Amino acid sequence: MNNTISTQRDINLATSLNILGLFGISVILIVAFYYQLARFELPCPLCLLQRAGIIMIGFGFLFNIYFGIKNTHYSLSIIGCIVTGFVAMRQVSLHILPGDTGYGSTFFGLHFYTWAAIVSILTIIAIAVIMPLKTGNTDSARYTPPMLGKIAMGLFAFLIAANLISTILECGGGQCDDNPTFYELLKK
Repeated sequence: MNNTISTQRDINLATSLNILGLFGISVILIVAFYYQLARFELPCPLCLLQRAGIIMIGFGFLFNIYFGIKNTHYSLSIIGCIVTGFVAMRQVSLHILPGDTGYGSTFFGLHFYTWAAIVSILTIIAIAVIMPLKTGNTDSARYTPPMLGKIAMGLFAFLIAANLISTILECGGGQCDDNPTFYELLKK
């Protein structure tokens, strides 16, 4: 009996941490949209790939919230971290020479691609801490996501759709510009 209570407490904690993780991913996408829409800084192709990796990280958390905690969902998030980290480090290496001001604005003194690399590493560490809370799999036939989880999933789904629309507007039907200054489909 006591072991069952402890296991359920661990599942609840892991679910809460996944909800927090999904909200964190959503905040990252919201900040990126703020800079894109309010400050008119269009994302470069590498920035768009980093957003795709961040969305992949979010999908692992979303699946854990919706279907129940499974290690395979954490694997998806870790793969997203690796993709995001590699693309971010590629962009960091492009702007590492002395005198290079980097691409785009900074946030707390660091460019967004540097933040993407840091967040990728920190997310891998966070997942490594969360995974032992629930070993094995949750019975998804009996699992219902909590209301806060449903809100996090709805926000994340909206941000995915917004990213898709903005990317299509920015790039049109072809390859995105290296240093975009306007939305390809909205130009006159």
